[in-house]
Amino acid sequence: IQDADVEKLRTLTQIKLNLEMAATDEMVEIACRLRPEMAMLVPEGRHEVTTEGGLDIVAQEAKLKKAIARFTEAGIISSVFIDAELDQIDAAARIGASVCEIHTGPYAHAFHHKGRDAESPAVLAELDKIRIAGEAIRSHGMRFNAGHALNYFNVQPVARLPGIRELHIGHAIVSRAVFVGLREAVREMKRLMREAQAYLPPNLPKPAR
Repeated sequence: IQDADVEKLRTLTQIKLNLEMAATDEMVEIACRLRPEMAMLVPEGRHEVTTEGGLDIVAQEAKLKKAIARFTEAGIISSVFIDAELDQIDAAARIGASVCEIHTGPYAHAFHHKGRDAESPAVLAELDKIRIAGEAIRSHGMRFNAGHALNYFNVQPVARLPGIRELHIGHAIVSRAVFVGLREAVREMKRLMREAQAYLPPNLPKPAR
């Protein structure tokens, strides 16, 4: 994506625009100028095809806190992409983040390596880490989102977690859209997510979407 693409998206998008970005001075300036509804800070490596791990907030609290403060001043909801680690969640609360998106890559990889067995102990262990992280996030008054490597086969156990607000899914939907079109690909994913929510026990809060 190029700078001009971001400008066009801000002008043309009629739904929530979420800008995923590194916490560089240049990107913070762009975000504050364009004012997306949400800015999500992610780690960024020049040779990565996509983000492969969570942001280490603990190691750079001062820098990230300044970026979050700039977003807040500009009226932008701030989000951080982190691993399911309690020290990172505590740090996210300290820097003033409004949203934590939990990295679901380890769960997705376990799901794949265990032959898509959702009841595998390895898969359940990774899912439990996400659940515990979600509880910690919500206890700090932050929103609980999740994403990375989610697809049509592994999405439902995550969508079923209590209190989850959003799932960020890109590659799987776009890949499916090659065969069925984007509208149908999105419809199929939404159906799976809604089915998962319907199976929640009545005493657990349902996700917002």
